[in-house]
Amino acid sequence: MMRKPILLFAFPALMLVLLAAERMAALLLGFYPASPAVWHAWLALRPFSTMFWQQAHVYLGGSMALDAAILVFAAGACWTICQAKRSAGFFLANHLAVIFAGLMMMLSSHAETASTVAAFTTSRGLQFSVMVDFSLQNCLVLCLGLAACAYCHVVFLREAKARAEARAVRVLALQRDL
Repeated sequence: MMRKPILLFAFPALMLVLLAAERMAALLLGFYPASPAVWHAWLALRPFSTMFWQQAHVYLGGSMALDAAILVFAAGACWTICQAKRSAGFFLANHLAVIFAGLMMMLSSHAETASTVAAFTTSRGLQFSVMVDFSLQNCLVLCLGLAACAYCHVVFLREAKARAEARAVRVLALQRDL
């Protein structure tokens, strides 16, 4: 199976598009604060931006232009990584996007620790709980992320197998020549 860079880039691109859509909704909210449709769109997209992005936005001075530049740079970097000959880059890009999606789900559902809701006890007696919102949107993003992760693993392992086979053929050729 040949590596398809567009498939490797699909999930990180989805995460970046969701971030860009949230930023665009926030911008429209600034222009049309009385519009219920804009509020609805922003509230639907807000969980996808996670608290990390919102904090980064504040630390960067609240500039939408800088947010857009960061998103364009990240998209370009992910596309370049997915085009590269080395397979570790796309592997990491997709897995970081999956981790980001998981973080988005946990933070959007207000995950808590040391609460009494669905509490678990560790072997040392420490109680903790994790609440994750498995809404239709979150489940779709999670399934797409897991599919992208599985595709990365398949491509990575097939490329490693092809390299090992090529190396074995070269070793056999060298042994025959000697």
